[in-house]
Amino acid sequence: MNSTAKHTANDAHKRIKDGLIDIYLNNLDLIEEHSSPLQNHHRQEAIQHFRRQGIPDPQSEPYRYSRLAPIFDRSYEKYFAPKNTSLSANDIFRCSLPNLQSQLALTLNGFFHPTDGSKLLTLPNGIMLGSIAQAAATHPQLLEPHYNSLAPNTTDGLVALNTAMAQDGIFIYVPHGTTMEQPIQIINLLQASESQMVQLRNLIVIEDRSQAHILVCNHTLSPAPFLSNTVTEVVAGSNAHIELVNMQNEHNQSAHISHTHIAAQRGAQVSTNTLSLHGGFVRNNLHIALLGEGAHANAYGLLLADRQQHIDNSTLIEHAVPSCTSHELYKGVLDDEATGAFCGSIMVRPDAQRTEAYQSCNNLLLTSRATMNAKPQLEIYADDVRCSHGATVGQLNEEALFYLRSRGIGEHQAKLMLMFGFAHEVVQHIGIEPLRHRIDELVQLRLNGELAHCHSCPIQHAID
Repeated sequence: MNSTAKHTANDAHKRIKDGLIDIYLNNLDLIEEHSSPLQNHHRQEAIQHFRRQGIPDPQSEPYRYSRLAPIFDRSYEKYFAPKNTSLSANDIFRCSLPNLQSQLALTLNGFFHPTDGSKLLTLPNGIMLGSIAQAAATHPQLLEPHYNSLAPNTTDGLVALNTAMAQDGIFIYVPHGTTMEQPIQIINLLQASESQMVQLRNLIVIEDRSQAHILVCNHTLSPAPFLSNTVTEVVAGSNAHIELVNMQNEHNQSAHISHTHIAAQRGAQVSTNTLSLHGGFVRNNLHIALLGEGAHANAYGLLLADRQQHIDNSTLIEHAVPSCTSHELYKGVLDDEATGAFCGSIMVRPDAQRTEAYQSCNNLLLTSRATMNAKPQLEIYADDVRCSHGATVGQLNEEALFYLRSRGIGEHQAKLMLMFGFAHEVVQHIGIEPLRHRIDELVQLRLNGELAHCHSCPIQHAID
């Protein structure tokens, strides 16, 4: 970048930062009014961190493959109060998974939307599910030790922006020794007649010896441009088991930025699966910290991109103590002029002896115009470890394609079979069986060029 271009880019970032700070200051009363004292307590410090950092630019190594200024440099509406809707409890959501009996939680444009009139449900065995703003106001003792404890306000301006501006989101609490009999299904919906910027904040606390499966679905239901910046903090107690599946299925005018930070204590088993099926601009940040001996993490990811879509995954699995293990597998299929990126880091701290960590990133480019940047990294400061990493970027296997065609399978169908098999290596690790089968169907539709949204969802024209 020459000096003139660099100066212009710096001016744009400063203008965006100053504009967002002005929005915060001019609407602070409204922001705090629809939040809890616990959330409001962290805002002033967070906006100072954002003032110092601003929006990351490509010169920042963690964001070198994603240009954020163009998606922030738009005229977005920012609502600081829940919007009135005509959604009814009976018609709010009908999932296309007939065998998935889930506990549903819904957000609409950044605010929790109760399906039965209650903003915070207390389920059997003391499990809580609902609005994080409501939970922080009525049960601050459950949130105070964890809220804003994992997300890095000091090093990521987008996290700091979220901490300063976010008003609502989802709170999940599973108390000691409790097993969730049903998965929790979080539906994040964006729908409006005008462009919107949304800041969503989530906190998930799974206490010692508890188990939970959580599915997060992100959908855009109207054609307006949206920008969502979501921060999720997850606490997995000793010997806790948690599966977190994050599915992104948004239109080409959407920009989706997610930050997921997980702390796993002794013996905890954590599994994440990030499925980017559709979206104009997607950036996923995942940080799993293994903080107790015997903890294990699985991190899976799949991106499917075409046209001019851009999907960027950045992961950090941190081995902070001895005798922890991790396994990471990310895959991508890119068509047309799509661009993708994967930057995956495994950090082994000096005391983390007897670490085992494996990372793999494999990608298919279906055209010569598609681009994938893969950057696996190992930082190892202990000597008794077994670690490996690798990345591949290539085309479909010609020998496998020839094999299928020699058995009477047409070229198009043969390519679909190979691509589906490639993607299924990630999907097969989803522990919720009905969901796994449905994701396979969506992947097949997506690879075949068909719209892969959950078309049986009836929420289409219900918002005023």
